[in-house]
Amino acid sequence: MSDGLPPLREVVARHGIAAKKALGQNFLFDLNLTAKVARAADDLAGVTVIEVGPGPGGLTRALLAAGAERVIAIERDERCLAALEEIAAHWPNRLDIVAGDALKTDFSALSARRRTKIVANLPYNIGTELLIGWLTGPWPPFYENLTLMFQREVAERIVAGPGDDAYGRLGVLAGWRTQARIVFDISPQAFSPPPKVWSSVVSITPRAEPLPCDAVASCNE
Repeated sequence: MSDGLPPLREVVARHGIAAKKALGQNFLFDLNLTAKVARAADDLAGVTVIEVGPGPGGLTRALLAAGAERVIAIERDERCLAALEEIAAHWPNRLDIVAGDALKTDFSALSARRRTKIVANLPYNIGTELLIGWLTGPWPPFYENLTLMFQREVAERIVAGPGDDAYGRLGVLAGWRTQARIVFDISPQAFSPPPKVWSSVVSITPRAEPLPCDAVASCNE
């Protein structure tokens, strides 16, 4: 698969972008896999996609190639910005690069009332915190759905229901306001550097109405 841009490994080498553990970075170079993640978000025509932690832009490229009207990429690693600018030049007026910390970002303001989806290979060190923020904000939310990559263990906690061993805070929050499912798993060997765990792509779709919850935060169908 080719999108007309140089291979990601070449881009990373040229810009000197070695993955930093402190930033929770694990780069996904396989364009077939990034395209699969983009497809998991369903039809992107007419949609603004917010991506957190694009790194050198592998998933960014896939989202644009899949037809997203606009991608807003939030990246705090300044080393990656030049690589993202090359992608913006390749797809004029369709990629906005936000240099900053996702934890300090007003995502609803970025959406600006447009049709919005969030699709991201989330940095491991902030993924759960971001998800909790998206699940506990005003409802209905500003996004149509979330397509997010997590460590497999975290993904299992998100989709867990009452009675499951993994059921806890994430399962309660996700089950209360959304319907969540694991779409597919990704081997550690697909990443550079390979993490010590498998990853999973999770699809999270808001419920029209949150489920009734009692005072101790247990939600039941």
